[in-house]
Amino acid sequence: MKNWTVSDIPHRNEGLAVVTGSTEGVGYQDALALSAAGWNVIMMGRNAQKGAESIARIHQINPKAKVSFEKIDLADLSSIKAFAERMASKGQAIDLLINNAGVMTPPKRLVTTDGFELQFGTNHIGHFALTAQLLPLLRQSPEARVVSVSSVANRAGQINFDDLQSESSYTPMKAYGQAKLANLMFALELQRQSEKHGWGIKSIAAHPGVSRTNLLITGAGRWSFAGIMRTFFPFLFQPPAQGALPTLYAATSPDAAGGSYYGPNKMGETRGFPSIAKIPAQATDLTVSLKLWEVSQQLAKVEF
Repeated sequence: MKNWTVSDIPHRNEGLAVVTGSTEGVGYQDALALSAAGWNVIMMGRNAQKGAESIARIHQINPKAKVSFEKIDLADLSSIKAFAERMASKGQAIDLLINNAGVMTPPKRLVTTDGFELQFGTNHIGHFALTAQLLPLLRQSPEARVVSVSSVANRAGQINFDDLQSESSYTPMKAYGQAKLANLMFALELQRQSEKHGWGIKSIAAHPGVSRTNLLITGAGRWSFAGIMRTFFPFLFQPPAQGALPTLYAATSPDAAGGSYYGPNKMGETRGFPSIAKIPAQATDLTVSLKLWEVSQQLAKVEF
């Protein structure tokens, strides 16, 4: 795994990858690298114009890239269901799902279309619902993988079943930490469920360290502490292409193991090359993980 880069991605002439939040940042780098390695990539986002621009940028770099765009809003369960129905009508097996899209630390509590706190609803419930509804297509692939993108912020996260939607008290980073912890716990529980039920799906978690993307600015705002750091101290952040490496390793490496967690290998996992990441103790609580799974099915109105 030492200094693993995109040049280590195995080339393939077929294979369908679905990547959420891939019109910019780390997700765009995922789509760029996968398409360069021969994958057929569906890029996903809320803005069709940004999708078209992203595809154009990829085609400038690689005219033969097999990329397309699908509009989806992970903060709207009906949008997720509509996308899953479009995919089901095509009947094509999905070999790779990267749950990458995210919302980070809006200063005021916002809610999704379905009334969930925006970060928990988008980052966790949205991806939970999407994965469940794409499960039949993932199971059609002989070597399907689901990669869920978490964050170093999960270390301070706690799953608060008494206030999952931060209705009693909203603190931006606390809510974000809970959502990203949920991403990690979902990835680990999905692997256990896959093994239990014989789905044949490999579920892996990854995180990008601290990367120079627009996530901080569009979430907390440009003039928040995080936004100011991102804007005026960019040398503290690694480039998105570097931040994408742990996800790409989890998605493509023959050595990436189901139920594992990967992140950068330097400076407390904030930057560097892919390596085994530390799983916080709270993410290993099997009782909480199973309860989160069951509650999430109820909230997302899905069953695996």
